[in-house]
Order: sequence, then C-alpha cells, then structure tokens
Amino acid sequence: MINIVVPVDFGDKTEQLIEGAVKFAKQLNGKIFLIHVAPSDIGFAIGDMGFQYFPEVEENEIRQELVQLNTIEQQIIAQNIDCEHLLKQGIAKDIILEYAGSKNADYIVMGSHGRSGIYDVFVGSLTKGITKDSSIPVLVLPIHN
Repeated sequence: MINIVVPVDFGDKTEQLIEGAVKFAKQLNGKIFLIHVAPSDIGFAIGDMGFQYFPEVEENEIRQELVQLNTIEQQIIAQNIDCEHLLKQGIAKDIILEYAGSKNADYIVMGSHGRSGIYDVFVGSLTKGITKDSSIPVLVLPIHN
C-alpha cells in the first residue's frame, strides 16, 4: 500500500485538496495520513498587561480543529480510502516532515494557492519549505479557482 501524507490547514481550499488527494490515493491504492499542525502560540494574547496565556482558548481551538480533522477523516473513509489523522502543535514544516518519515510516506500531497506569479505566493511558503527539505516526493496540487 502507498502511504500519502496530506497536511491540512482548514482553509477555504481544504476540500479541493482532499478531493485531489483522494483521487490520487484511489489511483495508487493508497492510505491517507492527514495531519494538521496548530501553532504553538494558540491561547496567547497581547494586551495592556503584555503577553497573557489563556489555556481555555487553546483547549477550545484544539478541540474544534480535532472535530474538523475527524470529519475530514470520515469523509475520506466513506470513499473507501484508509485514513488516519494526527493533530500536533509546533513548527509545521518540521512536524509534517517528521510525521511523513514516521509513516514511511511514499508521497506528501499539498496544495498551491495560485494567487500570483511570485513563487512563494503561488506555492506557499510551507509548501516551498517542504518541497525544499523533503526526501519524499511532494505532489503539489493546483487548488485555486
């Protein structure tokens, strides 16, 4: 079986990314490993008293993101594709590459933004960083309108 890591950010193009990843997985008899990396600074705010940490904000945000991740996983499974997921906090590029390695991924599937001709904007800085540092092939799907 082919292992495919698919990082998701729950942006407005996530559905298109998942559709492309599912199509790819069906062609290869692949399993999808979803990953969402939440920033480490969820729950921090800057106010009159400087930096403040609100654990309840972080917990609520993580809980909502986990629900979204579970929903996407169930949509993929409903299309007869094996799927599992992981939600972690930290530096996205490092965590995604580490996860791909731990799952013996054959591919990482990511999306492009398609906003302009500038490479960083077109592909995205995370996608650029992963394609630059990954020893695993990265499939970049055009997910713009």
